[in-house]
Amino acid sequence: MAPNQQQVLDAIEQGPRAKGRPGIGLIGPFGVWVRAPGVGGPIQKVGEAIRFTTSLASNVQEVAICTVGAFHHSKFEFSTHKALAIQAGVSEVCLDLLRDGEEPGFNGDEGLSYKIAREMLTEHGISDTTYSLGLARFTETGMIELVATVGYYCLISLTLNSFKIPLEPGMEDPFPD
Repeated sequence: MAPNQQQVLDAIEQGPRAKGRPGIGLIGPFGVWVRAPGVGGPIQKVGEAIRFTTSLASNVQEVAICTVGAFHHSKFEFSTHKALAIQAGVSEVCLDLLRDGEEPGFNGDEGLSYKIAREMLTEHGISDTTYSLGLARFTETGMIELVATVGYYCLISLTLNSFKIPLEPGMEDPFPD
């Protein structure tokens, strides 16, 4: 590994993602980004900020991430974040409906997170009405963070799909071929 690749790997391995997950630096999209450290380093730093420093509640963030993963049929992403969403208190039934392309029936903040993420994915933006609802509930900072979350996880999903990153042992395939 070149020194600049090792720096990216070390940053991932020593960051908050690594807690309880030794070897995470080469799993999922990270193994791709380590090989292109000029973009991989900054991308992983943005992801670290989005994942670990936003004002968004975990369930709100995980609903948005799972919405992106389901939209892109990103097996690794959806499988990973479905488990995290359940840990954050999101209904497994709703997540399974989301995975299956059906109306998931999220309520409250989770429903609003889904609406915002889904609108961004299907309409390439957010309507004024939806933005106003999000602003009232999540604040301007939260809306910026939610938009960044959706954008970042689109990048992850496309990376995983484009490089055909396989599921790890023990992961459930949410979108069998």
